[in-house]
Amino acid sequence: MPTEQELRLHRCCFTGHRPEKIDMPERKVVAALEKEIKAAIDAGFTTFISGMARGSDIWAAEIVLRLKKKNPSLHLIAASPFEGFELSWKLEWQKRYAAVMAEADLIRFICPKQSMSCYQIRNEWMVDRSARVIAVFNGEKGGTLNTIRYAEKHGVPVINVLE
Repeated sequence: MPTEQELRLHRCCFTGHRPEKIDMPERKVVAALEKEIKAAIDAGFTTFISGMARGSDIWAAEIVLRLKKKNPSLHLIAASPFEGFELSWKLEWQKRYAAVMAEADLIRFICPKQSMSCYQIRNEWMVDRSARVIAVFNGEKGGTLNTIRYAEKHGVPVINVLE
């Protein structure tokens, strides 16, 4: 049985902005994400962790699930900050969230309930279990920047698809 450290070497997580903070059409962001996900697969990554937020996280998860249909060795971990995270979203995003959750290999609700800190706790949980972070980052302050700084502080490489 592989150790957590050995498993981590094959895990990659995502961080990124909500759609309204990205000044680029969804299809372009998805294309950039797909290119980096395929590069990660070529580098030996087989398990991907999505934080399940609207935008970058769900787009990345949908790509992994699509690629998994041709490559069953791929796995998706859905790391939602808390149960019911998606309930305040518009219906389209709730449906996309539910579809990803239905196909994920593993679901983790990181915190027992919503709190001010649960998003950062989720982000650190993902980074602590990954050897690479794929980011959709536009330079703005917020959770994505905090996650990137946390990853860099802990020696986890970050690849920004918007650069």
